[in-house]
Amino acid sequence: MKLNWRRFDLRLTDTWRVSSGQGVSAGKDFYPVVFVELTSGEFSGIGEGAPSSRYQESADTVQAFLRKVDPSLISFEEIPGTMRYLDSIAPGNYTAKAAINLALVDGVAKAARLPVYDYLKLGFQEKRHVTSFSIGIDQPDIVRQKVERAANYPILKVKVGSANDEQTLRVVREVAPNKTLRVDANEAWKTKEEALQKIEWLAQDKRIEFIEQPMPCDSDPKDMAWLKERSPLPLFGDESYHHAADLSRCTDCFHGVNVKLVKTGGIIPAFEALQAARSAGLKTMIGCMIESSLLISAAAHLAELTDHLDIDGNLLIQNDPYRGVSSKDGRLSFSDAPEPFGLRVRSR
Repeated sequence: MKLNWRRFDLRLTDTWRVSSGQGVSAGKDFYPVVFVELTSGEFSGIGEGAPSSRYQESADTVQAFLRKVDPSLISFEEIPGTMRYLDSIAPGNYTAKAAINLALVDGVAKAARLPVYDYLKLGFQEKRHVTSFSIGIDQPDIVRQKVERAANYPILKVKVGSANDEQTLRVVREVAPNKTLRVDANEAWKTKEEALQKIEWLAQDKRIEFIEQPMPCDSDPKDMAWLKERSPLPLFGDESYHHAADLSRCTDCFHGVNVKLVKTGGIIPAFEALQAARSAGLKTMIGCMIESSLLISAAAHLAELTDHLDIDGNLLIQNDPYRGVSSKDGRLSFSDAPEPFGLRVRSR
C-alpha cells in the first residue's frame, strides 16, 4: 500500500464568518484541506480531509496524524480493520480518518465497478435532492450581494449569532422574500431562555424551516430538552451529533441531526450515524465544512438517507481542484460526473 497526501488551500469567494460558543469568528479567506491518495495493486482511491478549528483540528494536525500511519496496516479489503487500526494510533483526528476512509471506499467501489451509492445499496435519484446555499455572517451590503448571487438556489441557510441578526434577516428577505430559509446559530445562544426568545422571533417568518444548534453542545441536556419542548420551530443538532454513539443525548434535545463526514470519520461512519438517527425517528441532514467537490461528492452518495442537504462547501470557493457531483439550481446530479465508478470525481 502506498499512502500519499498533499495540503491545498481552498480560496473562498467571500470572507467566511460564523458564530461559535466564543463569538463570531474573525473570518477566513482561505481554508486549508488535505487530499489523500491510496494505491495497492488494482486498487486506487482518493479522499479529502477538511479540518475545523472548532474541533481543534487543522491541516497540520491532519498531516501529523498521517505521518504516524503505517501503510502496510491499511487494506482496501478490510476497511473495518483499517479503521480500528487508525483509532489505535490516536483518539479523535476524525478529519484525517475521514480522508483515508473516503479513499478506501472509493477504491473498493471502483474495483467493484460501482458508484459508491450503489456499493452501499442506496441508489441515487437524480435531481431529487436539493442542497441549501449558505450565507455567512457579514455586513448588510455584503449579505445582500451574497443573496443576490444565490438567486438560482431555492433554499438558503443563514448564519446567525451576531449583533446584526435582525438586520441580516431583513436584508435576506428584501432580496429573497419567498425563499425557504434555514437558520444556523452555531451554538451562539448561551441560555435556554435566550434561545427560546430568538427562536420565537425567527418563527414569525413562516418560511423558516428549522434552527440548527441553537445552544452550545455542552449545555445541560435538560435545558436543551426544555427548549425542544417549547420551540415553535424544529431544532437540529450539529455540534452535538458526531457519531451513532451520540444518539442517546440527542433524541430528547433535537428533532433532527446534521451529519458531516469529517465529524464522523468518513463515509461508513456517516452511513451508520444517519441510519441510527433515522431508526430513532430523528430527521436527518448531511452538512459540510468548506470543502472541494471531492468531499461534497462523497457526501452526496449518502443523499438517500437524508431529509435535507447542506452540501454547498464547493460552491463557496473559487479554485475547486476537483469535478464531481453538480448542483445546478441546488439540485444534485451525477449525470455529468466524470467517472462512472467510485466517488465519481476527477482532478480538473
